[in-house]
Amino acid sequence: MPKEKSSRAGSATSAVRMNASPTAREPIVSSSHLASGRSSELSEFEFGLIVASNAFNRWAVRCIAAVGVKDMTITDVLVLHHVNHRAREKRLGDIAFILNIEDTHIVNYSLKKLQSLGLVKTERRGKEVLYSTNDEGQAVCQRYHEIREQVLVSGLAGDGTETFELSELARFLRILSGLYDQAARSATSF
Repeated sequence: MPKEKSSRAGSATSAVRMNASPTAREPIVSSSHLASGRSSELSEFEFGLIVASNAFNRWAVRCIAAVGVKDMTITDVLVLHHVNHRAREKRLGDIAFILNIEDTHIVNYSLKKLQSLGLVKTERRGKEVLYSTNDEGQAVCQRYHEIREQVLVSGLAGDGTETFELSELARFLRILSGLYDQAARSATSF
């Protein structure tokens, strides 16, 4: 009889664990001191963002290396893809703005590197310098796309639910980006 009682107690405990609400679980965070009060969910999101960001950066750099372009940073890869975007010429300030990079010197350094690698060309129009990919830069972006499709995209289910969730996640990240930008401006006044 006591065995039966302890068995029921174990089952009840398991049932409580299985039916526990998402808020009852321990959040997965990198810094417990930032996860107190109302901020535990935000801290858990930030940890997920850190891990995902590092994984994305590693992926993009290794993918461009698989194309055959070595010693690129994540910024170099992102700048190359944006310069190639829609086959339109881009200005330095616009590239920095779209990629949300505050320091244009960082983007300028990447542009010079991409020029020296023979992937990007420039054209002067008055005082403006416009950047675009040349044939080699376009070919590198196309090969990156092919490897991405083969290695990364093929791992996605490709169903309507996943497509909707990715779209909603992207929308939510854009909203949070604005929130973080506003908080960054506010923090400068402290």
